[in-house]
Amino acid sequence: MSAESVQVGDLAGLRWRRGPHRVLALHGWLDNAHSFLPLADELDGIDLIALDFAGHGESARRPDQARYHFDDYVFDVLGAMDHLGWDKAGIIGHSLGGAVAAITAAAAPERISSLVLIEGTGPLSAPATDTVAGWRRAVERSRPHTPRRHADLDAAAQARAKNGDLGFEASRMLAERGTRTSQEGVYWHHDPRLRWPSSHRYSEPQVLELLGAIECPVLTIQSDPPGSKLPREMARRRRAALRQATSLDCPGGHHLHMHHPARIGPAIKEHFENHEPAHPDSD
Repeated sequence: MSAESVQVGDLAGLRWRRGPHRVLALHGWLDNAHSFLPLADELDGIDLIALDFAGHGESARRPDQARYHFDDYVFDVLGAMDHLGWDKAGIIGHSLGGAVAAITAAAAPERISSLVLIEGTGPLSAPATDTVAGWRRAVERSRPHTPRRHADLDAAAQARAKNGDLGFEASRMLAERGTRTSQEGVYWHHDPRLRWPSSHRYSEPQVLELLGAIECPVLTIQSDPPGSKLPREMARRRRAALRQATSLDCPGGHHLHMHHPARIGPAIKEHFENHEPAHPDSD
């Protein structure tokens, strides 16, 4: 079944109505809902809605005076659930999306019934001694930026593929939703402010406290070797902080869900079937 375009409050997205188990899908930084196109084919039985975060994909940018603070994504997710009339749901999140999903579950345990975290067990952290330096980086590097123009869609995808673990096919999939065309050429149209440094981050003890407060079952999926920015030992401690966690390590890089959906799809499907209530009337 192909995806349908949806508008969920202020956020755009894609929906696959393939079953009674309600799940939101949250993509990574500078990605978009197309990130979940390969994995959706493996999730028969799931009513899956992949959202574009604010400033990404087809979703609107935040107002000119606003920044993209991590915490605001949590309220965006809860607002999307309210708009859908979903009092409770599961979440699958990749990278940034996984971090947002984890904090949402810790902050609103009555709303989240299960989690799948792909390369995203909590947000990036920083020691308290980095507070002043973090603020100075944010002030110094938050400057207007004009997106680079490319000759065509393939060229835009090739440019993205050079940064990180994404190959050309996965990059082009994201480019189909994440680019626009002007007289000067094709450009990635995510909000340039998304690249501005964060003015502050949680400390690692704060992250561990939040992870320990998650009450629902969690499946963590991590690349082996790790593809995320989390050091291996930090990732291990974070997994250990979760109360009800099952872990899966899989070779394949940071974008596991795009490159190897058939490897991880069955475990994700089983997790949601075991922990998500069925809503036969889900619409």
